[in-house]
Amino acid sequence: MDLEGYTRLALRRGKSYDDTLHNLTNRILEIKDISRSRARDLACAVLREVMATSDLTDDLITFAPSSITMGGFGVGSRGEGDFYVHQKIAEVIGSTSAVIDSSHLDDSGAVRANGNYIVLTVDGMHSRLSDFPFLAGFHVARAALRDIYVMGAQPIALLSDIHIADDGDVAKIFEYTAGIAAISELMNVPLVTGSTLRIGGDMVIGDRMTGCVGAVGIANFLIAKKDARAGDVILMTEGAGGGTISATALYFGMSEVVRETLNIKFLRACEILYEDGLTAEIDAMTDVTNGGIRGDAAEISKTAGAKLIFEEEKIRALVNPIVLRMLDKLDIDYLGVSLDALLIIAPRSIAGDILESLRRCDIAADVVGRVEKGSGVQLFKDGKYHDLTLKFRESAYTPIKKVVGELADVDISEMRVKIDEATRNAARKKKKVIQLIRGQKSPRQPNLF
Repeated sequence: MDLEGYTRLALRRGKSYDDTLHNLTNRILEIKDISRSRARDLACAVLREVMATSDLTDDLITFAPSSITMGGFGVGSRGEGDFYVHQKIAEVIGSTSAVIDSSHLDDSGAVRANGNYIVLTVDGMHSRLSDFPFLAGFHVARAALRDIYVMGAQPIALLSDIHIADDGDVAKIFEYTAGIAAISELMNVPLVTGSTLRIGGDMVIGDRMTGCVGAVGIANFLIAKKDARAGDVILMTEGAGGGTISATALYFGMSEVVRETLNIKFLRACEILYEDGLTAEIDAMTDVTNGGIRGDAAEISKTAGAKLIFEEEKIRALVNPIVLRMLDKLDIDYLGVSLDALLIIAPRSIAGDILESLRRCDIAADVVGRVEKGSGVQLFKDGKYHDLTLKFRESAYTPIKKVVGELADVDISEMRVKIDEATRNAARKKKKVIQLIRGQKSPRQPNLF
């Protein structure tokens, strides 16, 4: 529970100091096993800090709210709203000296250094795996390495971050780290550094956990989504899902399916292609994660300026049968959920070599589509071509997501106008602070002699 957020909201809604103090004390006692006097002391301190920071006027300290919430716009839900915000983040950053940066909407970023490419990525742990820290660490570490491999790079290091709320069990730190370390040892990529903090310090009570894993890789060439081109074919490896499928299995009471996700086939597939000298001939690669095939295909189409066409029957055959049965039973669109399969876009002339290398190592794969001139994404199913459109949110894969739904609740265009303004405000502040600091005189150096 966010004590600070609760208090700010209560005061904004006109609640009196005394009512807020009383209610906040009760909320604290619902979670913490402490005396009422101790809970009241904490509530008083929270109120004091909130009131001290409620009427600030310096625009470099405060921010102008957009009135659009994260959930309302689907941020983090890997759909149309989430993708739009990612584009806006790139606008705030602006132009950079990187070879691949946020504006490319790729899996990782890259810079040149000493004749090589340094490839970097960071992935957040699945938000619904807070109570399952080993799974959270395992799947986020695997995701980070995937994002390095699909750029044509070899991973050389992992780094981690974990935040746990004030009442969280310290054992979560070790379980989360063990999950990361398992991937680290399996792939011989060292976990070299990290950070451990509480969420919100003393202001967030409860046991919620969040975190991320970053990865660094080195390459002498890069594979980028923007290089997919007409005439290429699209190949896909088998997929059993990761954090998303684990969350589905757990929260729908089908925990036995979780074990299907515990593998490194995707990572091994990338290693095999590299070892066989095929990676350099591939035009684009990605992992089927961000909103499933729907999301990743839309992103590639937009970035590459090309049309992608998929064969539904061939994609379906590559989904782990146990996972697929679960998704079908729960009426979850498997095309809009993370499958953790490897998607390869390459010239038709090397498709056979790619399939041979993967199948030789017992990794199922097939040609599932093609790239043509044009734009958008289509799916060939039941003898007809259908538009494979990106939904506002990814497939609803947990009970609460079923309630929230996959479509926007209000007019998206109205929300975009406000988000555009928030983007401009942030970019202006960045520019203002840069100008302010560059205009400062250098501090006078002390005369030591």
